[in-house]
Amino acid sequence: MTDYAHDTVVPYKDSELGKKQQVAGMFNDIAFRYDFLNRFLSAGIDVSWRKKAIRQLAGIKPKNLLDVATGTADMAIMASGILKPEKITGIDISDGMLEIGRGKIKKLGLQKSIELLNGDSETINFKNDSFEAVTVAFGVRNFENLEKGLREIKRVLKPGGKLVVLEFSKPKMPVVKGIYNLYMKFICPGVGKLFSKNRNAYQYLDESIKQFPEGKNFTDILDNLGYKNTYSKPLSLGICSIYCGEK
Repeated sequence: MTDYAHDTVVPYKDSELGKKQQVAGMFNDIAFRYDFLNRFLSAGIDVSWRKKAIRQLAGIKPKNLLDVATGTADMAIMASGILKPEKITGIDISDGMLEIGRGKIKKLGLQKSIELLNGDSETINFKNDSFEAVTVAFGVRNFENLEKGLREIKRVLKPGGKLVVLEFSKPKMPVVKGIYNLYMKFICPGVGKLFSKNRNAYQYLDESIKQFPEGKNFTDILDNLGYKNTYSKPLSLGICSIYCGEK
């Protein structure tokens, strides 16, 4: 199993906890401001990114969908509206994020179709061939072991099922790249500290994006793990990318 540079990027460098525990703690810490900061820091573009990712599944009309690293259930709620599957299960390692997600689901009256559970991407608590589709929005960077998580997802996908990953990437155009780097290095952590009192979380965001195997590197990993028909789509001048693969 290959180790990737981003597997070792952690939110708190002086902590003795492993990446998984640190990430769970970090998200518990910022959960109360997570949705607001997502909208604010992306100027709301993250909503259209999620919709584009979900629409990659329109052709297969999944009845049973798993949303890995579901957080506050944004992706699960949107998928429910766009794809109308019978059941969506969201898993996450942060109870703080799940609590906010459950509140949103209750408010929308979606308790019968969306269930949120504490769960780890690397040991998914479902049988083989359980889901027609799996989504991961801004979560694969947080996997402690990228390949292990992607293997587990493939295991729980039904044959012919599809994985859709939405993840930050680095823009290639020089001018956009320069503005983006300044934004991620200085503005993002500053705003994060101001509103969530946690600068580390948004510095970690920048560092983990820099180390993440994006573009063809990521589809190559999917290919090597046995996913078929893999492809990637850059969004918003390469700030974000969609990756897909089938079992």
